Amino acid sequence: MRARVLLSFAALLLAGCMVGPDYQRPEVVAPPAFQYETRSATNTSDTLWWRQFDDPVLDALIDEALANNLNVKIAAANVEQAAAVFTQSRSPLFPQVGYGGGGERARSTEAGAVRVPIELIPNPQTAYTAALSVSWEIDLWGRIRRTAEAARANVLATDEARRGVVLTLVAAVATNYIQLRGLDAQLVVAKETQATYAESLRLFELQFKYGQISQMTVAQAQSQYETATAQIPQVESQIAQTQTALSILLGRNPGSIPRGKSIDALALPTVPAGVPSELLERRPDLLQAEQTLIAANAQIGAAKALYFPVISLTGALGGASTDLSRLFTGPARIWNYAGQFTGPIFTFGAVSGQVAQAEAGQVAALLDYQLTIQNAFGDVDNALVAHSKLQEQLAAQIRLVKALKEYVYLARLQYDAGYSPYSTVLQAEQALFPAELTLVSVRGSVFASAANVYKAMGGGWITQADALTTGGKVIPADERLPARQPVF
Repeated sequence: MRARVLLSFAALLLAGCMVGPDYQRPEVVAPPAFQYETRSATNTSDTLWWRQFDDPVLDALIDEALANNLNVKIAAANVEQAAAVFTQSRSPLFPQVGYGGGGERARSTEAGAVRVPIELIPNPQTAYTAALSVSWEIDLWGRIRRTAEAARANVLATDEARRGVVLTLVAAVATNYIQLRGLDAQLVVAKETQATYAESLRLFELQFKYGQISQMTVAQAQSQYETATAQIPQVESQIAQTQTALSILLGRNPGSIPRGKSIDALALPTVPAGVPSELLERRPDLLQAEQTLIAANAQIGAAKALYFPVISLTGALGGASTDLSRLFTGPARIWNYAGQFTGPIFTFGAVSGQVAQAEAGQVAALLDYQLTIQNAFGDVDNALVAHSKLQEQLAAQIRLVKALKEYVYLARLQYDAGYSPYSTVLQAEQALFPAELTLVSVRGSVFASAANVYKAMGGGWITQADALTTGGKVIPADERLPARQPVF
């Protein structure tokens, strides 16, 4: 009964004697709303947003990337490594039990300065030992617990970094696929324009042959044709590079990528609704920065505990005998137990330097956390304004292409009727071709900007995507870890 009371008292004492500051989340001044959020925003931040593009091929590519991407697997391995470090840092909270044993046979000299009395002491001698040992550092000041607290926070920070990889991966696959479909559309425009210019060039060469037009007109048509022709290999090179980038994201060797809907047929996802304060709970980089701050805060306590004495208990129980058969009998039994404490007096800055280092690290982590929050707010505002303005640019570009097509049509009519030189037609067509390429590019940028909005805002969709990395339910890192405190 007395032992239980003493043990309970020791448990209460250990639980209440942790030096160093306990973590408290810093106050964050968050704006009440994002500057550029549209009125049409909807609560879609917890859905698998990429499925709003309505392209089954894109959905399959993202599923494949989540299952096979090597960066995701590396990040998962980093979490397991951090969890193992936490387990190691936490183990000294419990008594460390071990075992040992050995056997020895030795002969001493009988011709030395000190003669061995062989009639009393056998020579050679045999000795066997076997024992269990136990040692326990009593964490009276919380040094071990603070170290374990820091290691636990590092595990959670590493897990948030892994979730950040998932967030980035989904957005990267979506934007690269959109870019690929946009380049495919540009290649179609370039080849169709090349074919049109080739037919015009053929007709002009026939007219020049029979003296109906000048060689200058043929040269102008030739320049048009070569302009379109030069654009094709450039676009084809970009397509190949984009396919390579997508293949690596999918965990494949470089190769071709299947296509689904054209860039014109994709559906545009809605803008997710949200308020800035929600970013603190759902953006992996913010959660990672906070866990890093928690770890830095705990390191202060671990460093300050070095000012106080280290108290440890040791003990052993076993047997020692010259006869192996009698090793575990009563007469061969051996045991010992001891307690000791050690503490610093003069360290000439060894401890104070560690405390100052930990405090400075905590300040740096706090400032990094605040900066990460500000950058997150900026990311969302930038993504929202880019999405809005790109839609306006797309509408203007559509009107520009329509006007240029009308310009080309009227210019050809006047040229065919003999009212204007071919240079007028050339000028109109030279403006139309790059405008059509720009239209396809801006259309792709609009879809990519929608992906960037979801990436900037984070949301519950990361957890759903995270489940796809293993083909099942993902258990959060904090649920996989042992309890914070030992059970006495």
